Amino acid sequence: MKASEIKGMSVDEMNEKLASLKEELFALRFQLAVNQLENTARLKAVKKDIARIKTSLRAAELNAEQ
Repeated sequence: MKASEIKGMSVDEMNEKLASLKEELFALRFQLAVNQLENTARLKAVKKDIARIKTSLRAAELNAEQ
């Protein structure tokens, strides 16, 4: 997911996407623990997507305060 895609989302959509990414990260970590994870690079990608969404949410929060 690119930052430009996230900027086009509303705050509610970002919160929904954040929740789904956290669930996916949990599932990936579980698969890693039981040695069933095939694509380990997906862990890093999901973590980065979570960080991008959190950054955009924080920016929206700061803009709302002004």
